Order: sequence, then structure tokens, then C-alpha cells
Amino acid sequence: MCYKCYVGLIFVATLLFFYPFICITLSRNSWKRWSFPINVVWSSTMRIFCGIWIHRLNRVRLPKGPYLIVSNHTSYFDIFVMYSILPTHRFLFMGKSEILSYPLMKTFFKRLNIPVYRNDRMKAAKSFIQAKTAIKEGWSIVIFPEGGIPDFNLPEMIPFKDGAFKLSKHAKIPIVPITFIDHYHMMSDPDQVLGYAHPGISRIYMHEVISVEQQNSMTETELSEFVFNTVASPLRERGLMKN
Repeated sequence: MCYKCYVGLIFVATLLFFYPFICITLSRNSWKRWSFPINVVWSSTMRIFCGIWIHRLNRVRLPKGPYLIVSNHTSYFDIFVMYSILPTHRFLFMGKSEILSYPLMKTFFKRLNIPVYRNDRMKAAKSFIQAKTAIKEGWSIVIFPEGGIPDFNLPEMIPFKDGAFKLSKHAKIPIVPITFIDHYHMMSDPDQVLGYAHPGISRIYMHEVISVEQQNSMTETELSEFVFNTVASPLRERGLMKN
């Protein structure tokens, strides 16, 4: 409980510090790209103060972006650690619109990232178009294809939704699959005040890039299943996931 409160305090303190700089860079579209290095510094500062250290289990040579970045999702640590493992590849998050309910998060999340309105088809279509526009401008896109953090049996994964792979096929961009192995036991849902939380080492497995040519040989559903099994493989090998 103490560590979770500490993380919350660090998050608020660092957000308040970096907030003016983020808002300035987002005030003009031509300055938007400068918001990314600020987010990298912010997330790295928070990660270090929270005692989270990264251990890459392998090294993959990434092509020049943009591309679609997908991973399993077991903790809010997934979000800010993503900046630390891809600090030179500017990206945007496509995330559930519910995050807009947080006042401090709303301003820069909506301006920089892409909220997804899952219960409104018209707004969901606009989010898809917004993502394709961002890709044309050179931004990579991060999506958690499970649609959120599963409610039970973490780190078991739930089937991926096809939307992410529809985007990669339409935009004709490679896919970078990533597996977060340890976050599920390092930080539980912030709403669970007494839930587990502790500092430690974050092991990360970055898989080989899935090329556009590979994607063309599969349907969206087949691609979704293929990427799911790719991301799940390190968890299965360690006995953390049975399905």
C-alpha cells in the first residue's frame, strides 16, 4: 500500500512539473513532435524514482518507422516503460477514451494521443482515420489489442481484437510485438488500494518485426491470432500462461 501511494505521489509530482512543457509543445501542430522527448524524460524520471529497472531479454533491429507496436497489457507500468524501451522512435498511444475522465491527463492525452470510443461507431471510425493520418506524419502507433487490462488471472492474456491489425494492413506498416513479463505483479490496478505493488526489474521481450509482406499472406483474424501467439510465447515458456 505504501509503495502504491508513493507511485501515485511521484506520478502527480512529475506530471505537474512536466505539464507546462507538454502543453507548450502541443499548442501548435508544428511543435507536436517535440512533446515526445519530453514524455521520454518524464516517463524515465518516474520509472527511476519508482525503482523500476529494465532488462531486455533480446535485441531486435527495428526498421525505420512508422510501425504498429503491440503488447500484452497487465499494468499501467506498461505505458511509461514503453517510452524507455523505444526512446528514439516517436509514437502515439491509441487508448480507451475513459482516460479522458482524469482532468490532468485529458488535456495532453487528447491532443497528443488518440482516444478510442468503443461504444460509438462514428467516433471509433474517426479515431481510425486519425491514426492513419498520424502514421502518414511519421508517428508509430501503440495499441494494446486486448482492449484493456484483463480483470482476472494475470498475466493470462485474452484474445486480441482485430482493429489493430486492420490498421496495420490498411496503413501498410510493419508490426513490432512486445511482451512485458513482470508488470502484472509489480503494480496492480490503482483502484485496488491494498493490491500488490513493488519496485523491481522489468523483463521485456521484443519480438522480430512482422513485415508488410508477411501480413499480406494472412487475413486480419489470422494475423491477430499469429501476433497473439507471438506475444504469449515468452509467458508460456515461463509457465505464466497456460492458454
